[in-house]
Amino acid sequence: MKTTLVIAAILLGATPAAHAFCGFYVAGSDQPMFNDATQVVLMRKGTRTVLAMQNTYKGPPQDFAMVVPVPVVLHEGDVKTLPKEVFADVERMSAPRLVEYWEQDPCYKEPERVYDMAAAESAPAGAMMGSAGGGGYQVTVEAKFAVGEYDIEILSAKDSTGLDAWLKDHAYKIPPGAEPLLRPYVENGSKWFVAKIDPKKVHVVDGHVALSPLRFHYDSDEFTLPIRLGLANSNGTQDLIVNILAPEQRYEVANYKNVTIPTNFDVTDAVRDKFPAFYAALYDRTIERNPGAVVTEYAWAAGSCDPCPGPTLSSETLATLGLDVLDAFTPAQQAAFEAAEAARIKLEASDYQNREAYQQALDRYQELAAKAPQRTQLWSMVLTRLHARYGKDITNDLVFKQAAPIVGGREDTGQGASPAGSNNFQARYAIRHKWTGPITCLDPQRDRWGGPPAGTQGDTGARPALGLAFAPRGAVKLEDVIARDVPEIAVKKRATGCGCQASDPAGFLAALLLGAFGLFRPRRRNARQ
Repeated sequence: MKTTLVIAAILLGATPAAHAFCGFYVAGSDQPMFNDATQVVLMRKGTRTVLAMQNTYKGPPQDFAMVVPVPVVLHEGDVKTLPKEVFADVERMSAPRLVEYWEQDPCYKEPERVYDMAAAESAPAGAMMGSAGGGGYQVTVEAKFAVGEYDIEILSAKDSTGLDAWLKDHAYKIPPGAEPLLRPYVENGSKWFVAKIDPKKVHVVDGHVALSPLRFHYDSDEFTLPIRLGLANSNGTQDLIVNILAPEQRYEVANYKNVTIPTNFDVTDAVRDKFPAFYAALYDRTIERNPGAVVTEYAWAAGSCDPCPGPTLSSETLATLGLDVLDAFTPAQQAAFEAAEAARIKLEASDYQNREAYQQALDRYQELAAKAPQRTQLWSMVLTRLHARYGKDITNDLVFKQAAPIVGGREDTGQGASPAGSNNFQARYAIRHKWTGPITCLDPQRDRWGGPPAGTQGDTGARPALGLAFAPRGAVKLEDVIARDVPEIAVKKRATGCGCQASDPAGFLAALLLGAFGLFRPRRRNARQ
């Protein structure tokens, strides 16, 4: 049985390494609890990280809790719950997409366009751019508060065995083998975010418990993704999807191989109703050819897409995910700013009796004010989606690095990914419908693709492959549904039929008639006969 962990991370900024979610579940019963789908949105700018996570799991809801390593002590104002819709927005935007194209009339001639140069020159710039005690465990309860259906405790521990014992003695069943996974985080000084659940406030749908998404933020120089801890709840192979959003920057991993998903090729009609299964087969073959690699599936500006499977990410979505606290002073900066402001106000109230001290306080206040983080602009954001699959043999947490822009998966780009000046890469696959109408001109222009002809029924928009955590495996054979070979992963299109091109009725008929004429015309008699 396979377990799936889906993580979406939004990183704002460029720091070398950060703590993020990949905790485990503990419960007050002996039944096993497996993490089968988690979405995490991680925002970062400078040293500030805002982490939002949505969890779905199978297991008993009684006395459930999440245990997540964090670098600092969190307080009540740092934690809140979120609507689930924001995670769907991010997933839909970066998901692999299936499109359909219809060949346009080969004899159609576009009317000449007359451009108003004066109007074009007057267009605005950018318009064309798309401490309670812990007993003898060496564990300290640093903070305790409630948010929504969660009762939250922030712990610090000096010893992993003590943390393990504290959780067990407080009626939580630690997954077997968790203590060695806790150890490196305890030794590194991590704090522990423990969120208990009130089972009366959770909803169970088809055996899956859906919890309200949580968001918290902190400041730390380090930046890594601790995925090893999630192995405590692993029941086999896990999928990890990381969505990264950063100003004008794409990301890759620094400590594993990077590959891009094969993209920009045509598929048959059979894929329309099996797109998630098709993509799962494509991804699995890519990993089979590149063991242990992390696959780039998307890198594009957050405010645009082509084709778009839905609305682009809005400023409201980003604000909900953490932009409201991202562009702000750190606690230390805020304290210094408030101290400087208090000193300035105090000296000002004394009728400037010490003008030199007042000027110094004013200078300090203005200096700190000038260092306030600048407002992050939506148009600058590049959304990167990384996808990994791993088992219990994983040895290292993920470390991200900046990567150069790439382009691929567009109608006017070749196969695969290539370097570019800006990021326009996506996992895109197309079903194409050849022109079947009459061809009445002498110079038909073939392979001009566009939207459906009038009267076409059904949904003809871009289809995203959502819920890949639960996509069926083995339901699609790539060789049967691809329209060309995919040499990147050594997949060849299965030969079918006679290989005839019957998509041009007029051309096919002409060839047939010429062949018939050559076959049946009478032979010239020999002159000597």
